[in-house]
Amino acid sequence: MTDPDPDLTSRHGEPMPADATERSSPDPGAGLDPGSSPDPAHNTGLAPAASSDPQRAADQGSSLGVAADAADVVLPYRYAPDATAASVREEHGHLEPGVETGQVVTVAGRLMLRRVQGKLAFGTLADQTGRIQLFAPSASTPDFPGFGSLGLGDWIGVRGEVMTTRRGELSVRVDEWTLLAPTRRTFPEKWHGLSDVDTRYRQRYVDLWVTDEARSTFLLRSRLLSLTRRWLEGRGYIEVETPVLHPIPGGALATPFTTHHNALDQDLYLRIAPELYLKRLVVGGFERVFEIARVFRNEGTSTRHNPEFTMLELYEAYADYHDQMDLTEELVAHLANELCGTTSISYGGRPLDLAPPWRRARMTDLITEQIGIAVSVDQPVDELRKVAADHDVALPDDAGPGKIILEIYEKTTEAAQWGPVFVIDYPQEVSPLARPHRSNPGEVERFEAIVAGRELNNAFSELTDPVDQRARFEDQARQREAGDAEAMAVDEDYLRALDYGLPPTAGNGIGIDRLVMLLADAPSIRDVVLFPTMR
Repeated sequence: MTDPDPDLTSRHGEPMPADATERSSPDPGAGLDPGSSPDPAHNTGLAPAASSDPQRAADQGSSLGVAADAADVVLPYRYAPDATAASVREEHGHLEPGVETGQVVTVAGRLMLRRVQGKLAFGTLADQTGRIQLFAPSASTPDFPGFGSLGLGDWIGVRGEVMTTRRGELSVRVDEWTLLAPTRRTFPEKWHGLSDVDTRYRQRYVDLWVTDEARSTFLLRSRLLSLTRRWLEGRGYIEVETPVLHPIPGGALATPFTTHHNALDQDLYLRIAPELYLKRLVVGGFERVFEIARVFRNEGTSTRHNPEFTMLELYEAYADYHDQMDLTEELVAHLANELCGTTSISYGGRPLDLAPPWRRARMTDLITEQIGIAVSVDQPVDELRKVAADHDVALPDDAGPGKIILEIYEKTTEAAQWGPVFVIDYPQEVSPLARPHRSNPGEVERFEAIVAGRELNNAFSELTDPVDQRARFEDQARQREAGDAEAMAVDEDYLRALDYGLPPTAGNGIGIDRLVMLLADAPSIRDVVLFPTMR
C-alpha cells in the first residue's frame, strides 16, 4: 500500500501527526507492501458495523456508532458489494492526485492493513481480485473509533466515494462500514519462511491470505483448467463424467483404495484411472472425449505424488500416438503462452523452452545416450540383469526384458531428461493397454512426455484387439494372484465392449497437478493441491 499522504489538509480531515503508528498484515496475494507482517499484538476487540444512513445500517444488520462486545454485534446475513478492488482500479486507475469522482461503490473483503493517524485512518481492503485503499476521515466516518479498533483480518463491507489522495493513491472513502465477520485468531507473526511448511498445507485458509505465491498458484490452476476445457472443446472434444467407484480396478498399474457398498454388499475400488470407461464411450460413438478426473492411488507420497490427484484423460478415434504427441506439445505451449506470457519459462532456476516441436526419442536410445550401453527387449535377461546390477538398479525376481529396461530407464535416464522430450516406444511387457508397435516387435506405440526431469503424461495408440487384450489381462491377473498389488484384473465388460469394435484410437493422460507445478514453478505437488493428504 502506498503511504498515506502526510500533507492532507482539512479537506479530507485533520493533518496526520508525525508520530503516527502503523499496524499491518501480510500480502494476500494482490501486491500489498512486501515488507509488511502480521501484528502479534492483534486487537481481538470487535467493532460494530456503522453507517451514516440508519436505514441502510438496519437493513444490513449493523449497529450504528456504538462500541459493543462481540455478543452485542449483529452480523448481517448477506451483503451486496457492487464493485471489486480490481474493477475500481480498472475504471479509476488513471485518476490524477486529489480527485473526488462522485461515484459511490460498495466493496467487501478482509481488512489486511490499517493505520490510525490522529483524525485520519487508512486501511487496505483485500478481496479475491486484489486490494484497494480505504480512506477514513474522522469527520465523516461513522463510529470512527470503532473503525480504528477493527482487528486485522476482519471481514468488512465499505460503501463510499472513489477518490484519490493528494499523493495519488486510489481509495474508497469510508462513508459507511459494516463488520461482516470478526477474526478471532491472529495471523502468524512470521509466515514467510516458516520451517514447518506443513502448517501452510494444513491451514490453507490462512495460507491463501498471507502467502502471495499460494494465491497466485491456485488462481493459475483455475485458469489452466478453464483454458484446457475451452481448447479441447474447440477441437471437437466433449467432456464426460465416468464412475469413481469401480467394481474392478483397472486402467493403470497402481494399488487401489478399497471400499464397501453396504446395500449391495459389494467391495468397490476408488478409480485409479478413467481409461477403460472412456474407451467404452469411443466404442459407443463418442469419437473425441475427455474427462478431468480425480483419481486415487493407495501409494506413497512425495514431492510428485499425492494419493488423490487430478488427471486429464482424453481419447480420439482415428488417431495414433503421433497425433497425441502433436496435441500434447500444442496444448502445453498454448497454456504456457496464456498463463506465463511465453513458452520460454524457467523451472527451479533452470531455463526451459516449451515451444513445439519437442524432441522425440526411443527409450532404448536415451538409455544408450545416458549410460553408454545398448539395450534391447531382444537381449537375454541375464545380460540385461548385469547392466542393471552394474548401475545399482534393483529388480524383482520375475522381471522380464521389458521390465528390466523400464527399471534401468527410470533409475538412470529419466531424471536427466530436462526436455521437453517425448520418450517413445515402450516395452510391451509393461504396457498392457497399448497397441503393438507397427514395426518393432516386443514394443508398443506408447510415449511419455518428460519435462524438467519428470513425467508429464502417458499416452499410446490404444489396443483394439479383444483377443490380444484378453491375453494381456489374463497375464496381469496371474501377476496379481502372485502378489503384485498393482497388476490389473480381467475386466469382462470392457472385453465385451471391444467385441463391438474399437476403431483406431489414441489416448492420453496428462497430470494436471504436475502441469500446474511446471507453469507455476512449484517444487512440490503439495504447493498446487489446495488440501493435500497429510499424515
